[in-house]
Amino acid sequence: MELSLIGDYIEYRTLSTINDRAGSTVIGVVTQEAGRRAEYAAATRQAILLAARALFVERGYFDTRVQDIARAARVAAPTVYAAVGGKSGVLRTLIEDGVRAAEAGGIYERIAAQTDPGALLRMLVDGTRSEFELWSPIMRQAIAAAPQDAGIRETVGAAHDSLRRGLRATAARLAELGALRAEVTVDEAADVLWYFLGNASYFTLTDDCHWPLDRSADWLHRSLTAALLGT
Repeated sequence: MELSLIGDYIEYRTLSTINDRAGSTVIGVVTQEAGRRAEYAAATRQAILLAARALFVERGYFDTRVQDIARAARVAAPTVYAAVGGKSGVLRTLIEDGVRAAEAGGIYERIAAQTDPGALLRMLVDGTRSEFELWSPIMRQAIAAAPQDAGIRETVGAAHDSLRRGLRATAARLAELGALRAEVTVDEAADVLWYFLGNASYFTLTDDCHWPLDRSADWLHRSLTAALLGT
């Protein structure tokens, strides 16, 4: 009887071990499959965004169709809708991704770390210049489409709000350093920074006045220095 119990116990443990290993194998396969699906979905989304960005810049937002994006990304048109919500969803996603990337770059930490007012303004101008060079082709399309699409209009507003938060942080830091002209408040300094460094100023200088971007940035830096620091 004792041997029988021992034998039954050994058999039970053996079967349990086999079942546990089989379960682990199944879980591992399911996890790997889920990982592959996630990687494929991310790659598909990125292909759609890259294709759409190139087409928007080349043809314009209104002259680009979902079918064109799908063909360039080598996916079916319904996939564009499923991945990013159609043409307006693609444009919104492009802008939102750009805003998230900019905010994740440690800009607030860099602002807080600056102890030289002139260097802080230079850093800010250089940063907005780089962002404008990178994103202005897409922002042109978004601004053109915004009057006809509430979602895009909201996204453009969110992008502007993000920039204005960074500009206000800069104004506050200049005040902490005692660098602002005596008559300039933090609120006014933030407004002045927005006036000079918003997209509208860059578009005016580069599109309407046909200034090179480097010349535009240098002039903006000099003008901001005089307006805010008085030097």
